[in-house]
Amino acid sequence: MSMVSIGEFSRLSRLSPKALRLYDELGLLQPAHVDADTGYRWYAVTQLDQARLVASLRRAGVPLARIRAILALDPASAAEEIRAHWAGAEAEHAAQRVLVGRLVDRLHGKKTAMYEVTVRDIPERHLLSLVSRVSQDELEPLTRELFIRRLRGGGVPRIEGIAGAPFTIYHGEVSEDSDGPVEWCWPVPGDRAAGIAAGFPDLTLRTEPAHQEAFVRQETPGRWAGGTQVEVAVGALYAWASERNRRPAGGVRGVLAPDPAGAGAGPYVEFALSLR
Repeated sequence: MSMVSIGEFSRLSRLSPKALRLYDELGLLQPAHVDADTGYRWYAVTQLDQARLVASLRRAGVPLARIRAILALDPASAAEEIRAHWAGAEAEHAAQRVLVGRLVDRLHGKKTAMYEVTVRDIPERHLLSLVSRVSQDELEPLTRELFIRRLRGGGVPRIEGIAGAPFTIYHGEVSEDSDGPVEWCWPVPGDRAAGIAAGFPDLTLRTEPAHQEAFVRQETPGRWAGGTQVEVAVGALYAWASERNRRPAGGVRGVLAPDPAGAGAGPYVEFALSLR
């Protein structure tokens, strides 16, 4: 196996020694040999293809965590993952264009219709809930753990229709810099609520009064493309409420709404505001 020093490998791969050390620490591109006495790194020439792939993915804006996942895949699956990343990036760029246009219009005193806002009536219901502070990276895994593995997987019954849709309330911003808090809510039948709650002592059973909520929905089932698209949608909700003098009651909600056509295409992720 032909070996080269980190300096020579840096020249051949066009990755700086600093980047190579970082990729080593993250397990993305580890040297073929490290001298036990000096700690000096040596790379195999055969690692150049992987190094160039990592460099190309970084230039394309792929996060390091996603690169690690891509490198673990076979070539066909890796190509599909890269294609999916770029589709999401394009959708995020399109949403940024809309957001910038909205900001420009607002500074010029214009009103811009971004999403269709609809109002619906929500009856009184009993909720199993959990409140916690979470980072942006923790949010989706914890949501899956509670809603899918514990509650749905545990056979907790669902109320039919939108009143039975699980939802998340953002009592504070969740981002790279802010950790909420977030409240996960699962509606349960009132006549069985106490018995169900007894099986989940770490969850709180509370009653939510009947109310109206304004909401927006994306066009296809599944998750929203990116943070900017979400920001535009949430901005549309608050703009709608402000124009009509409707006061929100609490934070923005992410609702896992059932397919209204009943086609089994999976839940639609809606954003909603409970209205006073």
